[in-house]
Amino acid sequence: MIATFVIFLREGIEASMIVAILLAYLDRIGQRRHFRDVLLGVAAALALAGGGGVAAYLTIHAYAGSRVQTIFETCTFAVAAVLLTYMTFWMRSHSRTISRDLRARTDAVLGRGERLGLALLAFQAVGREGVETAVFTLAIVFATGTHGTLAGGLAGLAGALAIAFVIYRLGRRLDLGKFFTVIGALLMVFAAGLVADTVENLQQLGWLRLLDHPMWNSGHVLAEGSAFGDVVHSLFGYAQQPTPLQLVAYVVYLAATLAAFLRAGRPHRGEPRRATGRARSTSEHAAGDTALTA
Repeated sequence: MIATFVIFLREGIEASMIVAILLAYLDRIGQRRHFRDVLLGVAAALALAGGGGVAAYLTIHAYAGSRVQTIFETCTFAVAAVLLTYMTFWMRSHSRTISRDLRARTDAVLGRGERLGLALLAFQAVGREGVETAVFTLAIVFATGTHGTLAGGLAGLAGALAIAFVIYRLGRRLDLGKFFTVIGALLMVFAAGLVADTVENLQQLGWLRLLDHPMWNSGHVLAEGSAFGDVVHSLFGYAQQPTPLQLVAYVVYLAATLAAFLRAGRPHRGEPRRATGRARSTSEHAAGDTALTA
């Protein structure tokens, strides 16, 4: 539940901020009539991501306990880990220009008079977040089961919408930079657990016969299938029978990505710090230039 809460919270905030930027800009240039086009694109993206995720789960569920399921889970773990890492670093490096880029693309679409193009712009922007969320959720379900997944996702989505509304109304009064730094670091921990799960499955499939003998069995202290063990596994990649390669993969991945992620957030030597003057109160500023600064 906690893992899906964090995933939906993070992805929900990013997606809602993208929509807020588009709507605020359309409002500023007097094109509120295109709100419907944006919302149609958003609805289509959510339907595609949600439907695709459910279809994938139901399809693979038919192979429960089989080698096919293990292979599919392994691929899902690997893809989710890569996407988690990529999207976190991508937002870190593009957060300062995403508002300007979206406005430029909106101007280009409106300049051609293509209402469908505006819907496609919203579909593309939100669809990426939706697909990522579907993949992450599948990985969490396969790794820890379905218990609490829906409740965690709904709670995270509700929290994301509430935070997005606060940001839209209050602008810089909420420091999104620190928020995304903390959430990004936590997602790196999730991804490290997925890397360890990938290694475990590869060893179970016999595709990775290296350092594959369990070092210990802590199941009598904390069973991986227990309620608390499930939480620790989903948050930190806990395994009751870890192999040396699992441990090495987890530690190396986590150390490398966390170091790179935290280093990327520091200002370069000689780079002036951003001014922290009084925030503007307009909705365009709140949902635009700095709302997604991470």
